[in-house]
Amino acid sequence: MTHETPLKRVVLINGIPASGKSTLTRLMSQQFGLPVLTLDSVKEPFMASFAPVDRQRNRQLGCAAYQAIWQIVGQAPAECIFLIDAWFGFQPKSVLEQGLQQAGVSEVLELWLQITPDEAVARYQSRLAQRMPGHPGAEYLPELRRLAEQAQPMALGPVLRVGSQEADQLRAVKWLRHQLATTGYTFPLSERVKEDDHVTTALSATGRERRAL
Repeated sequence: MTHETPLKRVVLINGIPASGKSTLTRLMSQQFGLPVLTLDSVKEPFMASFAPVDRQRNRQLGCAAYQAIWQIVGQAPAECIFLIDAWFGFQPKSVLEQGLQQAGVSEVLELWLQITPDEAVARYQSRLAQRMPGHPGAEYLPELRRLAEQAQPMALGPVLRVGSQEADQLRAVKWLRHQLATTGYTFPLSERVKEDDHVTTALSATGRERRAL
């Protein structure tokens, strides 16, 4: 008797720094009950331990955190779908492809956070005082502007481009629900309540959170 091996899936929440990845990741985690891996959450404890951290060391720690994420994904059961919050473009696309292959990932869904250069610069600048020492400071703003002009999704599977409006985020929730449903994902009990007002309540909460920053 044979048993079908379940596909291992990940959801990339991708975008340049200050594009709104963290807000969207929290919303998706709340809506779907999926575990989250973020590049900063893996990297920042090491930044604190090895302080002071310059730009080169920051990048080295980022690369190491990136590899740690794929180790975690690879060791998890195939049924476990991770939301992975990162700016995936800081390394060549081939590095992502290698990490996915090593982790045994068969299907990649991607939510791409779109942002204008002016919005990206303004958001990053407004958060400089809140950033952990070791992250790039104001000197990074010209580079960030260029990224906002040129950056593109990884496009290794279905991609949805998402703006910062609540309507965009509601569309992202519906899109991910559809993508997971078409591949046979069984939603947790909390996600079976599918009325739009349930999602809108969560969106309103994240909107208040953004305004408080």
